[in-house]
Amino acid sequence: MMLLAALPVSFATAAPASPPAEIPVYSYEVVNVYPHDRAAFTEGLFFRDGYLYESTGMNGASSIRKVELKSGRVVKQQDLSNAVFGEGIVDWKNELVSVTWKNQEGSVFDIDTFEFKRSFRYPGEGWGMTHNDKNLLLSDGTASIRVLDPQTLRQTASIHVSAQGQPVEQLNELEWVKGQIYANIWQTNRIARIDPKSGKVTAWIDLSGLLSRSDRETAGADVLNGIAYDAKQDRLFVTGKYWPNLFEIRLVAPAAPK
Repeated sequence: MMLLAALPVSFATAAPASPPAEIPVYSYEVVNVYPHDRAAFTEGLFFRDGYLYESTGMNGASSIRKVELKSGRVVKQQDLSNAVFGEGIVDWKNELVSVTWKNQEGSVFDIDTFEFKRSFRYPGEGWGMTHNDKNLLLSDGTASIRVLDPQTLRQTASIHVSAQGQPVEQLNELEWVKGQIYANIWQTNRIARIDPKSGKVTAWIDLSGLLSRSDRETAGADVLNGIAYDAKQDRLFVTGKYWPNLFEIRLVAPAAPK
């Protein structure tokens, strides 16, 4: 009988997992206040060549608009079919792309004339839209942002959004700001700032108190929704559904811990 030499046995003790890092919460300063159509149920918003472009929702009241910033005056408008609930919009070169909530159908318009060019289909719901240098980005109310080919408008990838390891649901209106995705979280006063590579929320922006209680009550204002960024002048704009104002804001970093 062959005897085997005893081998030393070691038991590795797993190191306790580090708790997820706290996510910084930014506040804001109001730089300017501009008028906003109180009848606009804002779904999409972006800034281009000195104008705001806005989409509105509700069946029978959905539209895409070109709006003067300082006056809030609508200078061009294309009403959508009464059968659809308009949602996010985005510009790509000389076109404007819009989606609808539950119809699973979007439309492409000429950016200058708002002339209808073509339609496209997609599964599920459409919520908010933005773009980076290569792709269009679409939210659908879940914790995923769809990456779309701007030519075919077909999905090519997904960005799964999380905060401290937990999925972030209800992603709504989107904006691309300095290489990150800003996303309204529906029915909250918060915007998530998202790393597009990892999908992780790198910061929260708390806009509580931006619209006064009296304005909310008088205007019958709904939730915060609508982010636009002027890259040339580094200006950030936000508004909400049925809000009487659009705000230019400056982000304020949280105080360093003592």
